[in-house]
Amino acid sequence: MRRLPIHLLVTALLVLSACVTQPASVSSPPEDSAADTAADTAAAAAPLAENLQDGCVGSYDPAIDYFPQKLSVAYASGFDVEYHNNYKVVSVTNPWQGAQESFRYVLLQCGTPAPQDVEGVVIEVPVNNIIAMSTTYLPTLDDLGLVDKLIGLDSYMWTTNPAVRARIGSGEIAEIGGGAAVNVELTLDLDPALVMTYGTGFSDFDTHPVLLEAGIPVALNGDFVEQNPLGRAEWMKFIAMFFNREADAAAQFDAVASEYLAVAALTAGLEARPSVLLGSVYNGTWYVAGAESYMAKMLADAGADYLWSDEGSVGALPLDFESVYAVAADVEFWFNPDNSFWFTVEDVLESDPRYGDFAPLERGQLFNNNARVNENGGNAYYEEGAAHPEKVLKDLVKILHPHLLPEHELRFYKKVE
Repeated sequence: MRRLPIHLLVTALLVLSACVTQPASVSSPPEDSAADTAADTAAAAAPLAENLQDGCVGSYDPAIDYFPQKLSVAYASGFDVEYHNNYKVVSVTNPWQGAQESFRYVLLQCGTPAPQDVEGVVIEVPVNNIIAMSTTYLPTLDDLGLVDKLIGLDSYMWTTNPAVRARIGSGEIAEIGGGAAVNVELTLDLDPALVMTYGTGFSDFDTHPVLLEAGIPVALNGDFVEQNPLGRAEWMKFIAMFFNREADAAAQFDAVASEYLAVAALTAGLEARPSVLLGSVYNGTWYVAGAESYMAKMLADAGADYLWSDEGSVGALPLDFESVYAVAADVEFWFNPDNSFWFTVEDVLESDPRYGDFAPLERGQLFNNNARVNENGGNAYYEEGAAHPEKVLKDLVKILHPHLLPEHELRFYKKVE
């Protein structure tokens, strides 16, 4: 039987619901008995207790809310969601730094009709597979038990995740390349339900225009733009919505946020705050994080006195070596030198002998975030740290204020000796 348009069907149901029970499905009722028909109608009209995580709706009822488990966004500023009975509209309002455009995705419960006059790229959910173009999405897939849905990566080189590496080894994950040179033919052969990627605003580096032109479903993830550590972690909810895993993501994020805030509370009243330097010279310039940046905020929560906590905003401040040395020669701690291959003092001095004049190198207080790297230089700090800032914060507190977390063992950081 042909389905009625959604708006007419909803109107009819609202009018009739006060006086008569109608069949929940538009298909013909069974001819066995009136009792069977009534039972089927009641079952179809019953509200759902959970989002559908597998399969599609078999008998659509516009009166049913197919997303009883919903999410709200508390810390992230780059995306939001609006729920309707059989679809959710997810808006990515800040896909990259300085972006002048936003993106809308209509996540349609499969087996139900698409809404009319709603702008956005329609993607049926729950998606049954995904290609991830950044390693930062992998911890969420792992936390939510969705690694088996991963069928492609931009590159095999960078992941440190054991479950993902196992699937690479067994040939279950393809490598499609990235940027404008992405392998479109291979991607089409994989027939992904979703490709999740990021944007930069530069055509040579962006994958999404090429894939969208080929008709491949793509969603832009702007997690890296967030400057609040918990805001960046909250993008796990964005990923989860494509799998209808709202409840799982809410529980996961609540655990991350609770632990992060509890650790930050340990340092809130401290008067003694060690001074901290970040970064190193890159192509002749020393880029230090601005006062409103992700790392500056995390250092504040870790009980540090970041030397540039009053300068700049979210971006990096470009300085020459001499300017940094004038401020930071006697700094107490030096973190994140932006070189994954600095493991020893000799490595540091080989890069530039002038680093030897910085006090942290002499005192053994230079800590690099390269405790977990693979053979290609893929770093777990950049892969896992975004989704789990509580683990990064614990490391920083352990280094700066070891008495506050006496039992914690460093996960991402190691001393350069």
